[in-house]
Amino acid sequence: MVHDRIAVVDFGGQYAHLIATKIRRLKVRAEILQPEDSITTFEGFKGIILSGSPALSSFDEDAAYNKGIFDLPIPILGLCFGHQEIAKHYGGQVQHTKREYGPARLKLHGKSPVFAGLGERETVWMSHGDSVTALPAGFEEIASSGGEDGGAVNHNAAIADETRKRYGFQFHPEVDDTVHGDEMLSNFAIGICGCRSDWTTDNFIEERSALLREEVGNRDVFLLVSGGVDSTVCAVLLGRALGPERVHLLHIDNGLMRKNESATVLEEFGKRGFGDNLHFVDASERFLSNLAGVTAPEEKRRIIGDTFLDVYADEVAGLSLDGCVLAQGTIYPDTIETGGTKRADVIKTHHNRVPAVQKMIAEGLVVEPLSELYKVEVREVGEKLGLPDELVWRHPFPGPGLGIRLLCSDGRAPSLPEGAESKLMAFTDGSGMEGAFLPIRSVGVKGDLRSYEYPVMVWGEVKHGSLEEFASRLYSEVPGVNRCVLDLQGKGFKDAKPVAAGVTRERLDLLREADYAVMDILRRRGLYSKVWQCPTVFLPLEIDGRKGEFCIIRPVLSERAMTARPALPARDVLEELRDAAISIGGINGIALDLTTKPPGTIEWE
Repeated sequence: MVHDRIAVVDFGGQYAHLIATKIRRLKVRAEILQPEDSITTFEGFKGIILSGSPALSSFDEDAAYNKGIFDLPIPILGLCFGHQEIAKHYGGQVQHTKREYGPARLKLHGKSPVFAGLGERETVWMSHGDSVTALPAGFEEIASSGGEDGGAVNHNAAIADETRKRYGFQFHPEVDDTVHGDEMLSNFAIGICGCRSDWTTDNFIEERSALLREEVGNRDVFLLVSGGVDSTVCAVLLGRALGPERVHLLHIDNGLMRKNESATVLEEFGKRGFGDNLHFVDASERFLSNLAGVTAPEEKRRIIGDTFLDVYADEVAGLSLDGCVLAQGTIYPDTIETGGTKRADVIKTHHNRVPAVQKMIAEGLVVEPLSELYKVEVREVGEKLGLPDELVWRHPFPGPGLGIRLLCSDGRAPSLPEGAESKLMAFTDGSGMEGAFLPIRSVGVKGDLRSYEYPVMVWGEVKHGSLEEFASRLYSEVPGVNRCVLDLQGKGFKDAKPVAAGVTRERLDLLREADYAVMDILRRRGLYSKVWQCPTVFLPLEIDGRKGEFCIIRPVLSERAMTARPALPARDVLEELRDAAISIGGINGIALDLTTKPPGTIEWE
């Protein structure tokens, strides 16, 4: 079936695929294209959306791209950076202005079809430092922002040339914080571009199955299965497309799994008809030996990815499957956070994007059936394929497993940014809260760029606003902070020191028990299905002379893992989590992560 299509031009950051996802939710096919792609690549599309990025400016040298797209006789919608580029291309002016971040009130002018069905005032999400200050000939202002309660009016928040069907939004309709952003995108894709709503999950399964048969040909496929949603759906989709007899599954116990994980995985896949094609290897000693003494997050990820491939190669050779194709359950966030496009920053390297895998991809030896999808779409595919809810809706678990939830240290405290401690004291003064830096760094994301900064632990009772609001102000105003955690014991600390610690079986076994206790409480309390994910993390810290592991619980709410908010359980649940963790032994403290994404990633490494 031939679908009407919208091209989303990826100018970097994490927004391009979010736009594509929102278009696909309208049952319209969306495809990601690069700004340098030839004009022939755009043939057959019904419209184009130019993405934005907080990390890109119209004044950057990196903003060079194929301007021929503006000559195409199809509608174009530009968002943020794309909005500014439309204005510049047709003769308008863009200038550096006061930065505008977060919610804004939009006032609509006129009756543009891109705003059909909306009210005179709309709440939208802004994230920019440049603005359109003069319109090109043929364009008109169709919305402004601000101007309420005597405030300044920000002109040209949305512009249009209805004759040429060129539209620009300074704001981001693709984020959920723009209240009627979905309707705006629908007005463009369906109303203005005339796209039919005929791209569904059923279509995806049939079309992806046909493409798999073409890509794989007569070869067999070999897939590493962790038991997570992505690899499970990938396995069943491969079995449907090629026949289960041509799909070989390998589950590797890397020593970084959750408690009883491998036994559960083997039992579940045994029920799916893969029979003798289901293989298992316990490579835990090999992984742990390779990780011995390693403390840097990126090095750990690389070693885990390389070791997976080494074990895979050995198993393929032993099973006489040298001519097979490697399949991976890669989804979109894996590629974008690894710098999968020219303008995307490396936030963290995923094990399925290490250099050896990249080389295999270039040689045509890898198939990734789910690489265009977000987790929510993978789950929809899983439901259509008949998988049970307990598999489809289990919490995401990273490929490197507990290896990235077990933080490591060489025992030396990293240096804080100059003035950070005094700014923290000034920030907490009068707030009802006390706080202190934890002497260890974790991975975060700020402005679509990787950060490697510090958590601050707080305790007390916040006087004004909520804990989440307090945390948001803290990591916005205090330098060097990308996380805020709440001490669940309520007493804080006077002295915290990093302890030299690596990835060891003893530490992992203790983390497995703590993780198992947290998951058990969430299930018993009916909270497991209400949160997106809940990593349990260990920090190698000595707290006020107490040895052991400092435990972080990180429950989050999300839909696509590109952004996330902390889930804040009721006080009695927090007390149960605290008591359960401390009773395990070997844990010297416990805190709840209050951080949004951004600036913190969902995982800590």
